[in-house]
Amino acid sequence: MRLALFEPDIPQNTGALLRLAACFGVGVDVIEPCGFLWDDRRLKRAALDYAALVRLRRHASWQAFVDRCMPPARLVLMTTSGEVPLHRFAFTAADTILLGRETAGVPPLVHAAATARVVIPLQAPARSLNVALAGAIALFEGLRQTGLLPEP
Repeated sequence: MRLALFEPDIPQNTGALLRLAACFGVGVDVIEPCGFLWDDRRLKRAALDYAALVRLRRHASWQAFVDRCMPPARLVLMTTSGEVPLHRFAFTAADTILLGRETAGVPPLVHAAATARVVIPLQAPARSLNVALAGAIALFEGLRQTGLLPEP
């Protein structure tokens, strides 16, 4: 299982997701351009020293990601316009969980490339979660379902 971040805007969220991936032993694909410089101190502060533990692949563009990584077993897009609630979606160990930009999600081209579009159910009138929180919830559920959670 992997996480993929599409053109992330907020360095603190990216840092938190890198730390999350390191803690769970999951690889990360960052699809650029990012809305910040890669050496941003806010990214480093959120990731702490965990960033060195992440199996990270950076891609210059969506097309570069597609050329290098597609098709993965499945590309699972986490989106507020998802068709399947997270608790009803069946993950596989080879899935890549894709998270969109904090400010804009993903464009229609990326939506079309996803194998599945999954939503985290929220109580109305809430619209969405912070992308790092959504990534943590989705990744934990995927790892739980597939038996890939690390043993304490």
